[in-house]
Amino acid sequence: MQNKYLAMTPPMGWNSWNTFTWNINEDLVCGAADALCASGLKDKGYEYVVIDDCWSLKQRDENGRLVPDPEKFPHGMKAVADYVHSKGLKFGMYSCCGTHTCAGYPGSFEHEFVDAETFASWGVDYLKYDNCYKPKHMDGEVLYKRMSLALRNCGRDIVLSACNWGNEDVHSWIRSSGAQLFRSTGDIQDNWESVKNLFLSQLDKTAFSGPYCHNDIDMLIVGMHGSSNNEFIGNIGSCSDLEYRSHFALWAVMGSPLMIGCDVRNMTDVTLETLGNEDLIRINQDIECRAPYCIRQWNNPENVMALVKPLSDGSLAICFVNFGDKKSEMSLQFWDMGISYAENIGLSFYNCYTKQDEGKFAERYVAQVERENIHQRQADFILGRVQQMLQGLKFTEHMQRTGEKMDGGEGSRPSLRYVPSQALFGLGALQVSADSYFYNSINHACASCAVGLLHHPRGCGQGRRPAFAPAA
Repeated sequence: MQNKYLAMTPPMGWNSWNTFTWNINEDLVCGAADALCASGLKDKGYEYVVIDDCWSLKQRDENGRLVPDPEKFPHGMKAVADYVHSKGLKFGMYSCCGTHTCAGYPGSFEHEFVDAETFASWGVDYLKYDNCYKPKHMDGEVLYKRMSLALRNCGRDIVLSACNWGNEDVHSWIRSSGAQLFRSTGDIQDNWESVKNLFLSQLDKTAFSGPYCHNDIDMLIVGMHGSSNNEFIGNIGSCSDLEYRSHFALWAVMGSPLMIGCDVRNMTDVTLETLGNEDLIRINQDIECRAPYCIRQWNNPENVMALVKPLSDGSLAICFVNFGDKKSEMSLQFWDMGISYAENIGLSFYNCYTKQDEGKFAERYVAQVERENIHQRQADFILGRVQQMLQGLKFTEHMQRTGEKMDGGEGSRPSLRYVPSQALFGLGALQVSADSYFYNSINHACASCAVGLLHHPRGCGQGRRPAFAPAA
């Protein structure tokens, strides 16, 4: 056993609940494992196949052990786990800290050690541990510590996902319990308002997440398109593909576990592209697991903000968000990220969607995000990796007038213009259309996402050389 290495970065995988809820069986689980492999998602880091609630009989056996439903799992749970493992994946299951699960099946209350032993004998690698039917006299903190201790002594490495919905100030004690994940929110629904509200609820708790213990904002709804058989999850309609992409980008930059909730056997090309964005996955899986900090637009702080996530190579992931119902300006002042005007430093960006370098900026970046129709009321991102910190960056008159790339390269950007500054640096003003791109840079923009990486001019530590260069 190597418990200390469990879930160093946010776990990635698939969970049955959001789409299938109680309609689960071994064919579905094995089919999901096949689909993760065939689609290439396994190779991109999605490694857990997790069965949620409703897998057992309603009664324990004569020895007090949980029993898989023989109609749903005729070959037993060990056979299912073995199949998942044969695909190079890991197997996850579900239980609850209360007397019953949320759907009314036996919970693990006062059966923690025997259940942990049972899960280990089946080959379980991940346990989602819910919070329903917890006796009122029992402290949730104690119950999660109890299961954590049981798993650490069961003879097998099993990740503990503490799904307590953000109750009892879970963020303040969960790391000491030994759990590797903690649910900080209620259940997600397949609509944009749910995504927005869950995200906003966690902005003041980002610092409690880190390596080996991750803030879980709930499973992904990307690609569901209203397909859930549970009215609560899908009762308000579904999101657009653009909204799903924004949802994925938010979860990625927040460092949330990426657990797919759609039917991975029947994904569209757009869904697969969204879930498989390697740049976003790389940001989510950054080994330091730093929390993003939030910079709000001064005249619209409720709706418009930038999330800035420090990465292990010395760069930054930057995400612009507009939750409002109309076009709004986001002016990111570079000094808010620690870049001094006096040091003659600018930024260069890489686009996470187009996989291209997007140009150089100085002092600040200003984006105007258009709202062309009501169906695009969602987070609008420029999520990008800031490739370089550039010293001595200047804007020429020609560049200011034509909006050409500052490095002199060919090509243009939509509605881009530069406004001259009285300082050494120019001020870049970027008009953003309502199209949907993912940006790893802050140069090209639109109504979706871009993440940026910023390299420190003094070097990144550990012998790494700084990635800045003089401006042309």
